[in-house]
Amino acid sequence: MAGVAWAQGGGAAAGPSPIVSMMPIALMFVVLYFLLIRPQQKQRREHESMIENLKRNDEVVTSGGIYGRIQSIADKVVVVEIAPNVRVRLDRAQVATVVKGGKPEDVEKGKERS
Repeated sequence: MAGVAWAQGGGAAAGPSPIVSMMPIALMFVVLYFLLIRPQQKQRREHESMIENLKRNDEVVTSGGIYGRIQSIADKVVVVEIAPNVRVRLDRAQVATVVKGGKPEDVEKGKERS
Protein backbone atom coordinates (compact mmCIF):
# COMPACT_ATOMS: atom_id res chain seq x y z
CA MET A 1 0.00 0.00 0.00
CA ALA A 2 1.40 3.13 -1.03
CA GLY A 3 0.66 6.05 1.20
CA VAL A 4 -0.88 9.04 -0.29
CA ALA A 5 1.41 11.99 -0.18
CA TRP A 6 -0.59 15.10 0.02
CA ALA A 7 1.05 18.17 -1.28
CA GLN A 8 1.24 20.59 1.53
CA GLY A 9 2.46 24.10 1.19
CA GLY A 10 5.25 25.23 3.40
CA GLY A 11 4.38 27.33 6.45
CA ALA A 12 3.72 31.00 5.85
CA ALA A 13 6.80 33.14 6.01
CA ALA A 14 7.13 34.83 9.36
CA GLY A 15 6.75 38.62 9.24
CA PRO A 16 9.47 40.89 10.49
CA SER A 17 9.70 41.28 14.21
CA PRO A 18 7.86 44.26 15.72
CA ILE A 19 11.15 45.86 16.70
CA VAL A 20 12.40 45.90 13.12
CA SER A 21 9.14 47.38 11.83
CA MET A 22 9.32 50.20 14.43
CA MET A 23 12.90 51.17 13.51
CA PRO A 24 11.99 53.65 10.71
CA ILE A 25 9.54 55.48 12.98
CA ALA A 26 12.11 55.70 15.78
CA LEU A 27 14.70 56.94 13.29
CA MET A 28 12.31 59.68 12.12
CA PHE A 29 11.85 60.89 15.72
CA VAL A 30 15.62 61.03 16.22
CA VAL A 31 16.06 63.05 13.03
CA LEU A 32 13.24 65.43 14.03
CA TYR A 33 14.83 65.92 17.45
CA PHE A 34 18.19 66.92 16.00
CA LEU A 35 16.80 69.05 13.16
CA LEU A 36 13.93 70.85 14.90
CA ILE A 37 13.68 70.52 18.66
CA ARG A 38 17.31 70.86 19.70
CA PRO A 39 18.03 74.03 17.68
CA GLN A 40 14.84 75.65 19.02
CA GLN A 41 15.91 74.90 22.58
CA LYS A 42 19.33 76.42 21.93
CA GLN A 43 17.77 79.53 20.38
CA ARG A 44 15.37 79.89 23.31
CA ARG A 45 18.24 79.64 25.82
CA GLU A 46 20.24 82.29 23.93
CA HIS A 47 17.22 84.65 23.87
CA GLU A 48 16.62 84.16 27.61
CA SER A 49 20.28 84.90 28.28
CA MET A 50 20.10 88.05 26.15
CA ILE A 51 16.95 89.17 28.01
CA GLU A 52 18.66 88.65 31.38
CA ASN A 53 21.69 90.70 30.30
CA LEU A 54 19.79 93.77 29.08
CA LYS A 55 21.02 97.03 30.55
CA ARG A 56 20.22 100.72 30.34
CA ASN A 57 21.18 102.49 27.07
CA ASP A 58 21.28 99.26 25.05
CA GLU A 59 20.03 99.71 21.49
CA VAL A 60 17.32 97.09 20.91
CA VAL A 61 14.84 95.89 18.32
CA THR A 62 11.43 94.76 19.55
CA SER A 63 9.57 91.76 18.19
CA GLY A 64 7.39 94.28 16.33
CA GLY A 65 10.44 95.67 14.53
CA ILE A 66 10.71 98.96 16.44
CA TYR A 67 14.22 100.25 17.16
CA GLY A 68 14.88 102.04 20.41
CA ARG A 69 17.15 102.61 23.40
CA ILE A 70 16.42 101.14 26.82
CA GLN A 71 15.74 103.86 29.40
CA SER A 72 14.85 101.72 32.41
CA ILE A 73 14.40 98.07 33.28
CA ALA A 74 12.13 96.46 35.86
CA ASP A 75 11.45 92.79 36.55
CA LYS A 76 9.11 92.20 33.64
CA VAL A 77 8.87 95.63 32.00
CA VAL A 78 11.35 97.58 29.88
CA VAL A 79 10.92 101.26 29.00
CA VAL A 80 12.26 101.92 25.51
CA GLU A 81 12.74 105.36 23.99
CA ILE A 82 11.85 105.09 20.29
CA ALA A 83 12.17 108.81 19.46
CA PRO A 84 13.15 111.90 21.45
CA ASN A 85 10.75 112.09 24.42
CA VAL A 86 8.69 109.14 23.13
CA ARG A 87 8.87 106.19 25.51
CA VAL A 88 7.10 102.86 25.31
CA ARG A 89 6.66 100.26 28.04
CA LEU A 90 7.27 96.73 26.78
CA ASP A 91 7.20 93.27 28.22
CA ARG A 92 10.83 92.25 28.64
CA ALA A 93 10.33 89.15 26.47
CA GLN A 94 9.31 91.34 23.51
CA VAL A 95 12.87 92.54 23.00
CA ALA A 96 13.97 90.56 19.96
CA THR A 97 17.63 91.55 19.64
CA VAL A 98 20.25 93.93 20.92
CA VAL A 99 21.67 96.07 18.11
CA LYS A 100 25.44 95.85 17.90
CA GLY A 101 27.40 98.72 16.45
CA GLY A 102 25.56 101.86 17.38
CA LYS A 103 22.57 103.69 16.03
CA PRO A 104 19.77 102.04 14.04
CA GLU A 105 20.59 104.37 11.12
CA ASP A 106 24.09 102.86 10.97
CA VAL A 107 22.62 99.38 10.85
CA GLU A 108 20.24 100.35 8.03
CA LYS A 109 23.07 101.92 6.00
CA GLY A 110 25.14 98.79 6.46
CA LYS A 111 22.34 96.67 5.00
CA GLU A 112 22.06 98.92 1.93
CA ARG A 113 25.75 98.48 1.12
CA SER A 114 25.60 94.69 1.24
